[in-house]
Amino acid sequence: MHFLHQQFGALNGWFNGLSPSGQFALFAAIKAFVVFNVMMGMVAYVVLLERRICAFIQDRIGPNRVGPFGLLQPAADGLKAFFKEEMTPAHVRKILFNLAPPIALIPAVLNLAIIPFGSYLGKQQMVIANLNVGILYTFGFVSLGVYSIVLAGYASNSKFPFLGGIRSSAQMISYEISMGMSVIPIFLFVGSLNLNDVIRAQTGTLNWLPGLPNWYALQSPMTFLAFCIFLVASFAETNRTPFDLAEAEQELAGGYNIEYSSIKFAMFFMGEYANILLVSSMMVTLFFGGWTLPWFGLDQPATDLLHGVLHIGIFLAKLLVFVVGFIWIRWMWPRFRYDQLMDLGWRKFIPVALANILVTAVWLWWRTK
Repeated sequence: MHFLHQQFGALNGWFNGLSPSGQFALFAAIKAFVVFNVMMGMVAYVVLLERRICAFIQDRIGPNRVGPFGLLQPAADGLKAFFKEEMTPAHVRKILFNLAPPIALIPAVLNLAIIPFGSYLGKQQMVIANLNVGILYTFGFVSLGVYSIVLAGYASNSKFPFLGGIRSSAQMISYEISMGMSVIPIFLFVGSLNLNDVIRAQTGTLNWLPGLPNWYALQSPMTFLAFCIFLVASFAETNRTPFDLAEAEQELAGGYNIEYSSIKFAMFFMGEYANILLVSSMMVTLFFGGWTLPWFGLDQPATDLLHGVLHIGIFLAKLLVFVVGFIWIRWMWPRFRYDQLMDLGWRKFIPVALANILVTAVWLWWRTK
C-alpha cells in the first residue's frame, strides 16, 4: 500500500506539472479511449440484444449457451470472425475491396467525439470535442459513410453487390438531404450549432404543460415534425428495415457484402450498429434533452461525482430506448419497395422539411417582432 501511495503521488505530481494544454490533451485522449471501447462493447451487446428480441418476437429462445444467459456470445462471435479463413475472390478490385470495410466503421467512431454524453465528472466536461460547429462536423463525416457501401459494391465486380451499392448510394444521398434540413429548426430555436447549447436549451419543464420535460420533441409542432423526419431518415441512413434495400436478402442475396468473409464481413455490421448508436445519440441530444432530466435537479451541470455518473446513466438509458426501437421495427415492419422509398424521400420529406424551416423562421420572427 505504501508503494502504491508513492506511485500515485508521483503520478499526481507529474500531472500537476503539465501545462493546461497538456492536461487537456491527456484527458481528451483518456476520454477518447474510454468512449471508443465502451462503444465497441455496446456494438457487441446490441447485436446480442437484437438476437434475443428477434427470438422473443418469433417465439424462440435465442443465443443462451455461451456464458450465463448467453452473455459471452459476442466474445465467441468476435473470435470466430477474427480466426475464420479470409477469402478474397480473384475477380475483385483488391485495393478498393480492402478499403471499404474500415470506412463503414470510421465515420461513426469519429462522430462520437462531439456527442455530450454527460455534464461533468470532476472538472472534466463529458464530451471529447466541444465544437461550436458540432452538427456540421457530424453531417460532414456521416456523408462519408456512403462511400463504404458504394466501394464494396463496385470493387466486388459482381452483379448483386453492384446493385446493392447503387441502391444504397441513391438512398443515403436522398435521405441525407431531408435529415440535414430536419435539424435546422432546432438550431433556429437555439441560435447555436454547439450541441451543449442544444442540451441547455432543453432544461426545465414545458411552459404550456408544467411537469413534462422541456425537450424539443415536445416543445412545439415544428420541433416534433423535425424529430419525426429525422427518425425516419435515420432508418434510411443506417440501411435498416423498412429501408434495407441495399441488402434485401430476398432480392440481392445480401447485396454489397456478398463477396466478403471473416473480419471484413463483420466490420460492415459493426459499422451498421455503430451508426445505430450514433443516430440514437443524436436524437437523444437534439430532441430528448441529452443527459438531462427535469426532476430532482438532474438538468443542471454536475456538482459531484455521483451527480456526474447519474447524467451518464440517464444518457445511456435514453440511448437504449432508441436502440430497442430500431431493433423492434426491423422484426415487425415489411420492407418498402424502392420506388416508395425514393418517393417518400424526394416528394414527401424534402418539401415538408423545407416548409418546416420556413414556418419556424416566420414564427421566430413574429415572436421577436
